[in-house]
Formats: sequence, C-alpha cells, structure tokens
Amino acid sequence: MNLRVLRTELLRSVAPWAGATVLGGGAVLLHLLGAAGPAAGTTDWTGQWTATALWTRTTLVVLLPLVVGLGALHGLRDHRSGVDELLAATSRPAPQRAALPMAALALALVVGFGTLVAWGAVRVATGETTHHHAGWLPITAVALLALVAGAVLGAGAARAMPSPLTPPVLVVLCLVANVFLVQHSDAAHPTSQLVPHLLSQFTPAVAEPRQVLLTPTVALHLGQSVWLLSLLACGFLLLAVSSTRARLLAVVPAVAGALLALLLLPAAPRDGYRIDAAAAAWACEGRVCVAELHRYRLAELAPAGEEALAVLADALGPDAPERVREETALRAVGSNRPLEPGVLLVHFEDPTMGGASGDQLVRRLVGEGLAPDCWPRTTRESGSDAALVVQSVLASWALGEFALIDAEVYDAAEYRGSAESAWDEFTALDPAEQRSRAAEIRAGALECAYTWPEELAGGPA
Repeated sequence: MNLRVLRTELLRSVAPWAGATVLGGGAVLLHLLGAAGPAAGTTDWTGQWTATALWTRTTLVVLLPLVVGLGALHGLRDHRSGVDELLAATSRPAPQRAALPMAALALALVVGFGTLVAWGAVRVATGETTHHHAGWLPITAVALLALVAGAVLGAGAARAMPSPLTPPVLVVLCLVANVFLVQHSDAAHPTSQLVPHLLSQFTPAVAEPRQVLLTPTVALHLGQSVWLLSLLACGFLLLAVSSTRARLLAVVPAVAGALLALLLLPAAPRDGYRIDAAAAAWACEGRVCVAELHRYRLAELAPAGEEALAVLADALGPDAPERVREETALRAVGSNRPLEPGVLLVHFEDPTMGGASGDQLVRRLVGEGLAPDCWPRTTRESGSDAALVVQSVLASWALGEFALIDAEVYDAAEYRGSAESAWDEFTALDPAEQRSRAAEIRAGALECAYTWPEELAGGPA
C-alpha cells in the first residue's frame, strides 16, 4: 500500500517537477556561472572532485529558494482541494499522512541533484586528474540535506499559513537571505562581505571556488548539518500538527538548532576552510614539483622546467633559480604574489602558463624566471601587459630568438609593437650590458619593483 501511494506521489504531485527543476536549473546555473572551461581556470567543475562538489553547492543560492517554493506549493495541496477537515477526521495519524508525500518529494530532489553531481563526477573520473578521494562526499551530503530540509520547511510553512501568497513570499525571503548571507571568495579564505562571518555560514550555498586546494572543514559541515536538521524537524512538525499552540512549539527545534549551530560553526574564515593536505603534498620529478592535485601536469612541465632552468643558469649564472614549483600560497584577489629568489613559481591559474605547451611553455617559464611578475594574472585578475612585454624580450634574449609570449592582451598590435621596439633597443646594448641589465631587472622584480618596456635598455621610466 505504501509503495503504491509513494508511486502515485512521484507521478502526480509536485515531486517530479522539483527533481527536474534541480537538475535542469543546476545545469543552467553552472553554465551561467562559468563553472566549466577556461573561465573557471583550475577550478573547472569537472576537473577535480572537490571543485565539482563546491560548484554544485554554489547553485543552491538560487535552487534552494525554488525548492522551498515548490515545497510550499505541495503544502497547499490539501487546502486547495478543500479536504483539510476530512483528512483531519480520519484515524490515520497526521505524521503518517505527511511522511509519504515528503518522502516522495525528498526522493525526487535526491535523484535530481544526485544526477547533476553524478554528471560532474563521471567527467572527473574520466578526466586528467590522478588525485581521487572521498572528501567531496560530505560537501554534497550537506547540499542534499539542505534541499530536503528546504522542501519540508516550505511545505510546513504553507500548511501553517495556507495562502496563495505563501509560496512566492517564501521564495523571495529565501533568495534575499541567500544573497545577503552567501560568502565570497575574493579573500584568502571565503567570507561574507555583508554580514558577520558566523551568520554567513547559515546558508548552505558556498562561495564560487577560486583556490583549488581549499576544502570546507569538519566544523563547518557539522554546524550546517545541525542547523539544517533542525529546520527539517521544524517543517515536519508544522505538517503534522494542527493547533496554533502546537505550531508555535514546532519552531522550538529551529531555535535550538540555530543556537547549537552558533556554538559549532567556525568563528573565523580561516577555520571554515582548510588546505587539503593530501592534495597539496608535493609531487616531484627532478627539480620540478607540483601539488599532488596536479600530478598529471608533470609529464609536460618537468622536461620544460628542466630546459628553462638550464637556460636561466646560462643567462643569470649563480643567481638563477634552482627549482620550479607550483604556486600554492593562499592570497586575496589583487594581492601581490609571494616570490622567492631561488624558485621559479608556476601558477596554473595563469592562462599564459596553464594553457602553454611545448616551446611556448619553455619560453613562458624563462620569461617568468628572468622577470617574475608580482601582479597576478588569473581568470579574475588581468595582470600587466607591460610585464609580458618585458618577459617576452628577456626570454627572447635568453633563448636567442625573438618571439612573443602567447597571451590574450587588451591591444595585440600595441603588445607586439612595444615588444619589437624594446627588443631592438635591448639588443643594441653590448652583451655585457645586456647580462647586467637582465640581472638588475630580475633583482627589482623580486622586490616588486616593476620594469616597464622603456627601461629595458636602461632608459627612464
């Protein structure tokens, strides 16, 4: 009997629409957010397990309000049909009457969102990554709990306030709350810009992933789970009771859950996210090292890195960098990169570095070794076109052949013209002056004292 009722609910209630909304809406949002392709950089949602889970959690900013609204529509069903009093007079307990419809709705949401996550998971499993782990599962589990709790809470609220305005009002309130609470990833650790950090963790939606090694902490998972379970209990109680006093008491679990969550949730941004130690462990081949997460890049980077180090040793002598290492330090958007004299840092988020291959990768590494750039160039930061000109000229000098570093710049014609002009002036110097000037430029660059193309031959800035 119960299975037949469940089947009917899955076919004829709002449940299938909820599952379809989560699946279709999530796919559209991931496309609009630029979660895949070059715009996402190293955090492409189908590139790594944690990135997949975090990107799907980001879509909850919009998906969760929609699910709450659909749950509210479901909660109005008995009222719209005019059978409230009839069902209340039956001998079947109210919790049992509410359980099967909510189970059908929850099952549809789990299938819809699970299919979205499975799509990304299959792409990750068949992709380039060699770092496989189960740390992404709690991130997805909290998202599923949030969707189920939102649907049940919406249904309970609509049953307590049976008005046609209840669903749209709940959608708007939930959306506004998410917009105000959702964290942003511009800082070194995700945090809110509008409300205190502690309160921002009450939304299950997370910031768009920017730093690929970051993952939520156990404290964040635990605090959010307690909060969401209390909302689930509150919603189910609102569905199961009918008196005004009982409905007021149904709010108690939500209040208790909020207070307990305040004690469990991390108080500081650095405690809400941590570096995944296994992903950040070094994987090395000779003098070239990358994070374990990017081990698959070693096959191409290692020989190019060794060749670049040899070229730099000839050009700079004992002052040349001795190792190539992936840049893994956390930093805020717009802050300077932490440079080290003996290390040539590689940042795969830089499209001129992460997308380079073959001779162009060697040229890019040599340019970065001769004139390391403090200004980051990523999917969110434009870097400096002038720095690319300086790197192109110096790399051409060290490699013995003029060529530009491939890059998307604001004005390609100006980029080429500036580089050619600077190349002519720099190569007009005698070899000793060229070597001396290259050493001076590198020393200044390591101190974040920028060299403009006009200064390559020793002229004024």
